Amino acid sequence: MGRQNSGQDRLFYSFNLEAHVPQDHLLRSIERHLDLSSLRRSLESHYSQTGRPSVDPELMIRMLIIGYSYGIRSERRLCDEVHLNLAYRWFCRLGLEDAVPNHSTFSKNRHGRFRASGAFRLLFDDIVRQCMSAGLVKGSGFAVDASIIAADANKQNSIAAGEAVDWAGVSTRAVREYLEALDDEALAETMPKRISLSDPQSRWTGALGGPAFFAYSTNYLIDVENGVIMDVEATPAHRTAEVDSTRTMVDRVEERFKITPERLIGDTAYGTAPMLAWMVEDKGIEPHIPVWDKSERKDDSFSRSDFVWNEEANEYSCPEGHPLLSERRSFTKARTHVTKEDTVIYRASQKHCADCPMKQRCCPNTAARKIARSRRYPALSSGLV
Repeated sequence: MGRQNSGQDRLFYSFNLEAHVPQDHLLRSIERHLDLSSLRRSLESHYSQTGRPSVDPELMIRMLIIGYSYGIRSERRLCDEVHLNLAYRWFCRLGLEDAVPNHSTFSKNRHGRFRASGAFRLLFDDIVRQCMSAGLVKGSGFAVDASIIAADANKQNSIAAGEAVDWAGVSTRAVREYLEALDDEALAETMPKRISLSDPQSRWTGALGGPAFFAYSTNYLIDVENGVIMDVEATPAHRTAEVDSTRTMVDRVEERFKITPERLIGDTAYGTAPMLAWMVEDKGIEPHIPVWDKSERKDDSFSRSDFVWNEEANEYSCPEGHPLLSERRSFTKARTHVTKEDTVIYRASQKHCADCPMKQRCCPNTAARKIARSRRYPALSSGLV
């Protein structure tokens, strides 16, 4: 039976790191197509020419690519893995004796130089252009969707909406960004039920069907031909912000790559009247999106589809033939009757409803029936999938 010798360590070693990484390794495939030559130029103005030598930004980007490719979310663990794994060292162009950056370096650069210079966006756009050059992007059909990402925040360190809080005593980067964004219409439309004191821009959500938690949404715009991600936008985990991000991504792809899709695929969340109208009327995009129509009722009472629209008369007719009007008397100063939701309310006469034999199936709990019609209704009813 053999026995391993454990004598004195050798003074010299002959070791080739290249030879120890298999030819079919994932990182070799990435290395063949990865070009970070433009990274240094974009970051040059953010580095000082004096002081001690800085950590190579290309090294940090390569380490972050490893973390993304292998699901390593902790920067502390990522540094440990790169220190121990020979393939990771090879991909990062580190020798056996080269030091791995401290994990705190990542946070400082992600929220500092990388963010201020737009380095991640630059790298992302370069990769998209490579995919376009390789013929992987067709550009005729895009799909949009969002993924929920849990925030590093918990309920214990939060307050209910409406509770007073002294933000001046909570001086963190996340809080400063939250205060700067308070005037943003997307965040100001509706207040969340709870606000995190450690990460107030995250959103309290129960979208996954289980217990609610603080989260963000990662929104993707994908070319359906080969599944190439054309753009990405992070938002709070809120449906309005997610839908609005679609406009941002489509406009950005059009501006940067001169591509406007012929059709856009999405789920019901994107099937609102303003969103469909923007696609059809403003961008000329064919929406393959189920219409989000809340007018259909499930209690056997009349839905909006049971009322007949008369374009010339600008009125609805109920199943009994009575009109629903947007106004029933003249005003000295003309009124638009447009609500904050960009709709016009059409109301039936209380007298007609009171005497109607179908009242219990139409408006049993109100004096008269009313219907909200979106001003973008032509787009909403344009024969969508």
